[in-house]
Amino acid sequence: MDAAFATADLYDAHADSVQVAEPVFRDFGGQRRFAGPVATCKVFEDNSLVRGMLEEPGEGRVLVVDGGGSLRCALVGDQLAALGVRNGWAGIVVWGCVRDCAALGIQDIGIKALATNPRKSVKRGEGSRDLEVSFAGIRCAPGAWLYADEDGVLVAATAL
Repeated sequence: MDAAFATADLYDAHADSVQVAEPVFRDFGGQRRFAGPVATCKVFEDNSLVRGMLEEPGEGRVLVVDGGGSLRCALVGDQLAALGVRNGWAGIVVWGCVRDCAALGIQDIGIKALATNPRKSVKRGEGSRDLEVSFAGIRCAPGAWLYADEDGVLVAATAL
């Protein structure tokens, strides 16, 4: 993906065919600008499935994690971010928290989340994957395209 895009320009050119996330996400990864086809999972305070997905080849995809908006524990930390980098994921968007934010900031991956929390998640192996998720005013289905930069997050049904 060409990292020269800007979400503001994409919005101007495709306003009728993109969704814009509410401005609730903070940047944590070393890449502030990232894009790719979406892969999804829905979990609640259990990051087992997040790890499992990041262990798979990312092939430039963006993992969209619907963590229910929980601020009680982190779903992604430095080890999972490093796993994402090693396996070729372009980015991770978490509707929830991350931890190890200093270490995340030097990883070659885009990461957006609501906040940080030092508490780790439980590991019960619960959650669902490859389904449409909705939060922050956007709907993300597997295969849709997500574009993120310093201005925010856009979702489109197809590559722009």
